[in-house]
Amino acid sequence: MKVVPVESAVGMVLCHDMTRIVPDEYKGPAFRKGHVVTESDIPALLRIGKEHIYVLDMPPGTIHEDEAAMRIAKAAAGPGLTLTPVCEGRVNMTAAPGLLDVNVEALYEINSIEEVVLATMHKGTAFTAPRDVAGTRVVPLIVDEARIERVEAICAANYPVIQVRPLQRKSVGIVTTGSEVLHGRIQDKFGPVLTKKFDLLGSNTMGQAFVGDDAKATRDAILQFVVDGADMVMVTGGMSVDPDDQTPAGIRATGADVVTYGSPTFPGAMFLLAYLGDVPILGLPGCVMYYRASIFDLVVPRLLAGERVTRSDIISMGHGGFCAGCDTCRYPLCSFGKHD
Repeated sequence: MKVVPVESAVGMVLCHDMTRIVPDEYKGPAFRKGHVVTESDIPALLRIGKEHIYVLDMPPGTIHEDEAAMRIAKAAAGPGLTLTPVCEGRVNMTAAPGLLDVNVEALYEINSIEEVVLATMHKGTAFTAPRDVAGTRVVPLIVDEARIERVEAICAANYPVIQVRPLQRKSVGIVTTGSEVLHGRIQDKFGPVLTKKFDLLGSNTMGQAFVGDDAKATRDAILQFVVDGADMVMVTGGMSVDPDDQTPAGIRATGADVVTYGSPTFPGAMFLLAYLGDVPILGLPGCVMYYRASIFDLVVPRLLAGERVTRSDIISMGHGGFCAGCDTCRYPLCSFGKHD
């Protein structure tokens, strides 16, 4: 840092904010810390009384924080992300609706480089509206360019470090078990909840079949939806261990490959996932109807993003699978389902 006449400061970096005051009209920053002085800035600096200023010289092999942040962001960001303009040395990455995917190992390697900062939201988080999901900057006003080149090399070898995978539009069949619903003793509320959830995720429900407690009827309804072109089938109700809860038996009777019956999540422990070929079949416990966030919200966005969810994926949900039951639910901006 040194003091120089403003006329000699072109190309140098301001070390502090500079305030412009217009009595009764304005008081605020005329130039921000980190600004690179240009020829056109000199008259404005003189007008605010700055004939000499504190600046940082830019030694060979160094770059300004703004350039460094933008280069890191461009290297790390993949599909589904747009970059904000640089603001006070920082660039954010804005996600389109979809499922956030982060290469955690590459992220760790990048942040191991001294003076480099790259932070993301948790991978696997689904968004139905655009929002900022990551940000980057360097710590000093100027940084060795070699460090940024190391970041760019890591990103090139692991591209994309950060991406948002779009949620595909799917056709979904709903099979509702329970004799109490079939015979009209109670009104079904599961179907409307699922329809609303899939609408928000950009998919459509193609119909709902009511089958009572008969495993064969459940099987036939699932298979009919598959024949009719369903991309996935939701089976609601009858997921407990009561003798007349035949939903798991009905799903197995289709010949589907059961990935798991049971999930280390609360809410959602009595969840079943199976595949009939490439068609996921989900047995949904009643909690999906009552809770804003449940096993449904952890699994379905991944299916819509094109993942084939495995038993290992479900097992790993035990870490982070306990919902805190907050008075005001803020999911997905919370710990539920964050298991890495």
